Amino acid sequence: MAKDPSATPEIIPPAPKPVDPRTRIVAALLDLLAVRRWNEIGLSDIAAEAGVSLAELRGLFPSKGAILAGYVRQIDLDVLDHDVKDMADEPARERLFDVLMRRFEAVAPHREALRNVRDGLRTDPLGAAALNQTVISSMQWMLAAAGIPEAGPVGLARAQGLVLVVGRVFDTFLNDPDEGLARTMKALDEELRRAEKVARVADDVGRITAPFRDVLGRVFGRRRPRDGDDTVEAA
Repeated sequence: MAKDPSATPEIIPPAPKPVDPRTRIVAALLDLLAVRRWNEIGLSDIAAEAGVSLAELRGLFPSKGAILAGYVRQIDLDVLDHDVKDMADEPARERLFDVLMRRFEAVAPHREALRNVRDGLRTDPLGAAALNQTVISSMQWMLAAAGIPEAGPVGLARAQGLVLVVGRVFDTFLNDPDEGLARTMKALDEELRRAEKVARVADDVGRITAPFRDVLGRVFGRRRPRDGDDTVEAA
């Protein structure tokens, strides 16, 4: 039978894009953490929950901690995907507050999982140290998102300080009953103000002691002259 030329052509919806197995694996770990402790979850449990083989899991992530780092990276990308141009004229503290609150909002659906991570890492110092390095890197990206220099030793110190700020707010966040995270916002604002005062004092001390440090550098930064050598070179 010939087709009716006036008939509306059938529209075939595009096939859904396959979910990245890395995303499935991270989601599997979070689902398990919502009901089980960190130390109770093995790699085979994660593989089974994600529907992948152990070989595939190993090819994508070297450890359970690396999967958790993958989650941190997902949150980084979510926060960085937001446009912050409308905050460009705000003070640095306000820009940083906005960035960090977006981060807390992004992880809010996984609070129970994060609570179990926190409790588990309290008895896992090596895992805690590895996560700290991951979070420091993450905080450098948050500084960059807020338009605050994050490079070099000073930037690294800022990132580590920001890890401490977020850590102090974290318990409040985990137990915040308000959907708008009002208590978290208050705690974060207080911690950022406190950190700002500490940083200002440190800057003042640095400026005051700069001449003395320069003199000490000139005294101790020169090598002793050898016998017969009348010149003194800077180290």
